[in-house]
Amino acid sequence: MHLAHSRVGGQSVPVVRVEGQWRDLRPLTNAITPDVLSPDFLGGIRDADLPAIDEPEAFGPPLAGIGKIVCIGLNYADHAAETGATPPPEPILFMKAPDTVVGPADDVLIPRRSAKTDYEVELAVVIGSTARYLDSPADADAHIAGYAISNDVSEREFQIERGGQWDKGKNCETFNPFGPWIATADEIADPQQLGARLWVNGELRQDGTTKNMIFGVRHLVHYLSQFMTLYPGDVINTGTPAGVAMGRKDQPYLRHGDVVELEIDGLGRQRQTFREA
Repeated sequence: MHLAHSRVGGQSVPVVRVEGQWRDLRPLTNAITPDVLSPDFLGGIRDADLPAIDEPEAFGPPLAGIGKIVCIGLNYADHAAETGATPPPEPILFMKAPDTVVGPADDVLIPRRSAKTDYEVELAVVIGSTARYLDSPADADAHIAGYAISNDVSEREFQIERGGQWDKGKNCETFNPFGPWIATADEIADPQQLGARLWVNGELRQDGTTKNMIFGVRHLVHYLSQFMTLYPGDVINTGTPAGVAMGRKDQPYLRHGDVVELEIDGLGRQRQTFREA
């Protein structure tokens, strides 16, 4: 199934695509919240007789009430190499606030005094049931509700050159376009075999695959559960492949009017226009 919020006349309508047909979820819920991600609720959606609707013309973020966004840095070998970094022996963690989330086609704001706003196509893992102190990566699947696309927008000067934590280069307003939908875990046969691509003004900048992750999805869920409790509605941004502006010789950072498009196999496509804040 694909879970999403359709934007209709200024309203957000919960919808689901089952066997190729979009359907209205309002007979069951007014929004896709963490409670909707439970196995029991998802099973009820599959069994429900929901009214069919036309293909949505616009999407908002596919999940309301995100708890926390945990991000993984330098998690692709090719991205670590392009930035001159040594692949980390353990996952590098940082956080994004849920209020950075916008829809997949919403404008992204380049912060004031920004010189190095960058793009990052990422596979997002959506947690569906509470995970704490998992025994092994093999236990992770039971806690994953599904997958989506995140654009982990970053301001590299704020992140790297201003001292302190990475967080201040990651938490600017609109810095996490998310969606267009959450594909339930059963839709993705292998999360480590997904192509991920990103274009800027029609130029292909990133063309990678999740098989090049240093730490795979299941490892990350297990690892994070040793340090924090993962709750339904938490999101993990799992890192980005090579091709970011920071890693290119000409460092083509984003400017007002640039159009960024990105996609991941089976998870749809995003398109944002970047504008000065």
